[in-house]
Amino acid sequence: MASEKIDTLVIGAGQAGIALSEHLSKLDVPHLVLERQRIAERWRSERWDSLVCNGPAWHDRFPGLDFDDVAPDAFAAKDRVADYLEAYARKFKAPIRTGVEVTRVVRNEGRPGFSVETSAGTFEANRVVAATGPFQRPIIPAIVPATPAITQLHSAAYHNPQQLPAGAVLVVGSGSSGVQIADELHRACKKVYLSVGPHDRPPRSYRNRDFCWWLGVLGEWDAQTVKAGREHVTIAVSGARGGHTVDFRRLADQGITLVGRTESCERGVMRFASDLADNIAGGDANYLALLDAADAYIQHNGLDLPEEPEARHIPADPACVSHPILELDLAAAGITTIIWATGFAVDYSWLQVDALDETGKPRHQRGISSEPGIYFLGLPWLSRRGSSFIWGVWHDAKFIADHIATQRKYQAYRASGERVQAAPVKPATTLA
Repeated sequence: MASEKIDTLVIGAGQAGIALSEHLSKLDVPHLVLERQRIAERWRSERWDSLVCNGPAWHDRFPGLDFDDVAPDAFAAKDRVADYLEAYARKFKAPIRTGVEVTRVVRNEGRPGFSVETSAGTFEANRVVAATGPFQRPIIPAIVPATPAITQLHSAAYHNPQQLPAGAVLVVGSGSSGVQIADELHRACKKVYLSVGPHDRPPRSYRNRDFCWWLGVLGEWDAQTVKAGREHVTIAVSGARGGHTVDFRRLADQGITLVGRTESCERGVMRFASDLADNIAGGDANYLALLDAADAYIQHNGLDLPEEPEARHIPADPACVSHPILELDLAAAGITTIIWATGFAVDYSWLQVDALDETGKPRHQRGISSEPGIYFLGLPWLSRRGSSFIWGVWHDAKFIADHIATQRKYQAYRASGERVQAAPVKPATTLA
């Protein structure tokens, strides 16, 4: 079977692949987007049922399309986001081919470009963009031995409380996923333990502005590097039930038992670090720092925004924080499920080119890899803090598309008298 030829092959039809396709289309770059399942599949099948965006609809969107059925200050549900991304791709007739899994990418020898092996045959491409995003391989730490008595699953496999067996639940992870899942399970009358590590917890809103707005005007979305020592700090924010500020003390008061970082498990006894109070205090410091920055911005710019002194009230620590549990017998506590909200690792095992470091992570500068012709898109901090958001990936995609268009111009140059016949390019299938 003859190989299909295309100038630029984009792997992944989530928000990153769709954004790049729009910019490549505007620049008349022949390209094709391959997706192994459906468009925006992870939004549909790898999120829990009640998930909504953590940013309001006016913020978490592409510049060229509003949510027509979600109020600007509301938070779109996960399936609505998936529908939105599909509608956006249809808006500019993105050349997306679904049901095609990429299994191997190698650089050609003695000729330009790459050979891309897929479940639908081989493609020849001058450039390949890995737009598969950061949520590739769920991380479940090897802490608790497998046993029939305890169901262990990653947050990506959690959908609703009804899928869990009877009994208490330990949720490990204090980012947005862990907090929202723990809260949902508690509301479903489950006994819940929540393992809390270092975290930031910005206010959902302050002085009549959402925290997404505050990070924008304060320049935080444009930060280009993670602050030293903050690499593994999660962010606890929620758009659930109309949006609210995450408050671990309030969760404890409602009945969730907080514990420190999960460290080890031996003979059915889980051990936690003695850092719970410090982690809660660190989240408070982050919260108050943003309030300080917001107040200073309002004063310096003479804005007429309502004061909110009650936002600075920090209640007393609940008993589970002042006298933390350091060891927990899982069976005695009735724990039958552990949900690991512990993040993801990238998996580029299919990308067999010189673009990865010894740990398998991309070597790149703003998505342009160390291997000419290979690009990465959709990763956190690709160019700045906002890179992994829908609007942020759109701007990163524009930069990469411009780079591809410039490289095509260089490669199209011929010195006077040179004649080179270009290889024919098969038209890509467009999304109807």
